Amino acid sequence: MKGVILAAGRGSRMGSLTDAKPKCLTEIAGKTLLDWQKTAMGHAGIQELIVVRGYCSQQLSGEDYEVVDNLRWDETNMVMSLAAASGYLQSSTCIVSYADIVYHPDAVKVLLSSKEDIAIAYDEDWERLWSERFPDALEDAETFRHRAGRLVEIGKKPNSLDEIEGQYMGLLRISPLGWKQITSLLSEMTADERDQLDMTSLLALMLKRNTKIGSVPVSGRWCEIDSESDLELYKLRLKHSAGTDTDWHHDWRWD
Repeated sequence: MKGVILAAGRGSRMGSLTDAKPKCLTEIAGKTLLDWQKTAMGHAGIQELIVVRGYCSQQLSGEDYEVVDNLRWDETNMVMSLAAASGYLQSSTCIVSYADIVYHPDAVKVLLSSKEDIAIAYDEDWERLWSERFPDALEDAETFRHRAGRLVEIGKKPNSLDEIEGQYMGLLRISPLGWKQITSLLSEMTADERDQLDMTSLLALMLKRNTKIGSVPVSGRWCEIDSESDLELYKLRLKHSAGTDTDWHHDWRWD
């Protein structure tokens, strides 16, 4: 089992914070996002890590992970960053993580338990976090429906909260057979279509092909840092909860 962290993008919505470093080196609660991800993977039993680099790639190198490069990171979307790790995905089941999320190791552990060749983790308590991040929880949400442990819909613009049964977190499990199914779809697309493809759209297209995608629930204990305002929100939450019985930092701690 290997872990793949997709860290090629700049994260332009982080403003000046990513002027000279990759988004995954943004710090929160005393550690970079990348450090949080590496630690969570390690505590879930995943010791072999691969980081997909792009923007400011020279800053991402370490003895505790391998690297591959998306040399066209500024021209492509996340699926092409995933494809840069194809050699690993072909040979081993991988837990794939976005580089701008922080999560408890238990989210990785429950995802590992899925028997599907492609599976995703989702937060069933998503509305609480989204209502803090956005004036309207629907503002940045997408439809998400599941049935009997499998994803049945994702990625459309919702008209109501009833159409959102969870929030896709940016954590996936992909087996070699699952990657073969993905590459089969990609082979039928034009180069431009592949370049512009984001992960949610990929999942939606896989569903149209009747591909089975597992859906594994978690309840909170994670966050996404997509903008400067997200970072300020979480820092404020950490400050206000420090030393209390509801210390928000404990959502991530596993020492």
